[in-house]
Amino acid sequence: MHARKKTASAWIWVWTAALALLAAEVAAAAPGHDVRWSCAVAYLPARSTWVREVAIEHDARRVRAVRIDGVAVHAFQVHEALILTALDNERIVLDTATLSWRSDFRGQASGAGRCERVD
Repeated sequence: MHARKKTASAWIWVWTAALALLAAEVAAAAPGHDVRWSCAVAYLPARSTWVREVAIEHDARRVRAVRIDGVAVHAFQVHEALILTALDNERIVLDTATLSWRSDFRGQASGAGRCERVD
């Protein structure tokens, strides 16, 4: 009888540990919150305006992902209220405090514009 109690308590421990690991995986895989912007960016010297869509995924601690026009950027850096990134040779600075966009194409062209939340 004593051996059965040890076996049962061992299985309970194994199941508890497995459930804890599963809960941790689900919590880690759960997406953060998305903030969506629509940015009207005026590009010079072409003098054309493009509407750019930005999605910033974040959790309580950090920015997890940035997508521009539906394309995930490979790398980004957060410096205070600024998100610095690049996409297709366009270096982009998103200012989350003033909801603005600044960018340049390696000195050949530049863009600037205001953004608004579309959540």
